[in-house]
Amino acid sequence: MSESDHDLTGIERRTFLKDTGLGFGSVALAAMLHRDGLADATENSTHFAPQAKSVIWLFMIGGASHLESFDPKPSLNRYAGKTIAETPFGNVLASEFLENERVVAFDPNNGFIRKTCFPLQIGFRKRGQSGLEISDWWPHVGDCADDLSLIRSMWTEDSNHGAQLQFHTGRHRIDGFFPTIGSWATYGLGSLNENLPEFVVMGTPLADCCGGREAHRANYLGPQYDGVPLKVDPIDSMPYLAPEKGTFVEEQRRQFDVLGRLNKITSQRYPDDEAILARTRAYELAFRMQMTIPQVVDLNRETAETRELYGLNTKETEPFGRQMLTARRLVEQGVRFIQVYHGSSGGAGRWDAHKGLKSGHARVCREVDQPIGALLKDLRRRGLLDETLVVWASEFGRTPGSQLSDGRDHHPYGFTVWMAGGGIQGGVAHGATDELGFHAVENRHYVTDVHATVLHQLGLDPRRLLVPGRKRLEQELGQPIREIIS
Repeated sequence: MSESDHDLTGIERRTFLKDTGLGFGSVALAAMLHRDGLADATENSTHFAPQAKSVIWLFMIGGASHLESFDPKPSLNRYAGKTIAETPFGNVLASEFLENERVVAFDPNNGFIRKTCFPLQIGFRKRGQSGLEISDWWPHVGDCADDLSLIRSMWTEDSNHGAQLQFHTGRHRIDGFFPTIGSWATYGLGSLNENLPEFVVMGTPLADCCGGREAHRANYLGPQYDGVPLKVDPIDSMPYLAPEKGTFVEEQRRQFDVLGRLNKITSQRYPDDEAILARTRAYELAFRMQMTIPQVVDLNRETAETRELYGLNTKETEPFGRQMLTARRLVEQGVRFIQVYHGSSGGAGRWDAHKGLKSGHARVCREVDQPIGALLKDLRRRGLLDETLVVWASEFGRTPGSQLSDGRDHHPYGFTVWMAGGGIQGGVAHGATDELGFHAVENRHYVTDVHATVLHQLGLDPRRLLVPGRKRLEQELGQPIREIIS
C-alpha cells in the first residue's frame, strides 16, 4: 500500500475527525466511527438503552383542531351561542390565563371573551378497550386507540404560523434558525443503513412564511444532518439522484475516487469547513442510493392487500397512503428519522380553519386517517411498532369560540399531539385542557417536551448533545414526558 493510499484509510479519517475542529459532539463522532467499524467495542452512540430505533414524524400544516380530533369538549355544545364570558368559566379564563400567559404575536384581548362558543362539528365515541374518546373523522386511527398516547396538554408561544417552525426547533422564529428534532436525532445516532439517508423528508414542506425548509434543516449542526427530500416515485425520487445518461457504474466509481482524494486534500487545507465533509458524504451516499432508493419507493413490490390497506386504490387517500407505505419501507431499511408533511397550501396550510371548519377538516382528515391507521396496523403486524416511534402533531389547536361564523382561530394555549409505539404506553390520555378546551390545566407540556421524549426513546439525553460554543436554553431542551413511557 502506498503512502497516498494509506492517507485515505479509515484510521487516517479517524485521526482527522478527532484532530480537526469540525464541531462534532463526541456522541456524533462515536456514531460515525462505529459505522466505519473503528469504534472500540465498548463505545456506544446512545446515552442509555434505547426503546426505539426509528421515528416517523407526521406534521399537519395549519393547526388541526384538537376539539374535533382527540380532545372532545361537550360543554361547547351545552353553551353554543353564548359568549365565553357567559359560561361559568369565562371570568377564570380571562383573569387567570389571558392576562398572564406569554404568547408572542398574540393580542390577549383579541375579543376572546366576547366570542361565542362554537359547538363541536363532529361526533366522538370511545375507542378500543382503553375507551379513548376520538372524533368520528378519525375512524381508522381510532381503531388503533389502544396503541395511542394522547397528550392533551400541549402549549406553544407563537399564535401565528411561525409556530410551525417553533414546533420543530423549540425556538420562536424571531430568535433565528436552529437545528430541528430530526437533525438532533441523526446528529446523536447516525444511520442504520449506509445506503440510505439518515433523515428523510416527504411531502411538500412548510411555506416560506412559516419557516420553509428550515423545519427539517440542521443549522449549526452542519448540512450533513439536514433532512433529505424524497418523492415516492421510482423514476424521479430525488433531485439529481440518477446518473447522467450513458454513464456506467465503474466510471462513476472512478469519478468519486478522484473527488474523494481532492476533497481530502481540501479538508486538510481547510479543517474548519464542515461543508467539505458534508459534500464528500453526499457524493458517496448519492452513489449508493442510486440502486437502493428506486427499490424502496417501488410500491408495486407490495401485495394487493397491503396497497388496499393504505388506501392506494382511492384517489383521496392515495397520495398520503403512498408516503405512509414508503415510511414503513424506510423503517424496514433502517432509516433513522422520517418526517412527513401534510396540508401544504403555499401559505398557512390546509389545516388552518378560520372558516368552513366542518367541510375543510372532514376533507383533510379523510386524506390522512386511513393511511395513518394503516401505518400503525402494518407496523404492529410486522413486529416493527415496538421499535418505531410514531408522532402526530400540528403547530397549535383551534379556539373554543367561533370565528367568521363557522371556523375557529389559532390557539396556542392548549392542544393535542399523540405518540404510538417505540416504548410509549398505549391507550392513555395524559394531561388535560379545561372544560372548554381553552387552556392546558393539567401536566402542561411545551413543544420541546415532545422533542425530549423522542430523543429519550432513542436513548439520547439532549443535555449531553453538546456543541462547542453553543448554549441551549432550558426550555429549548425540554423534559421527557415520563408518564407516557412504558
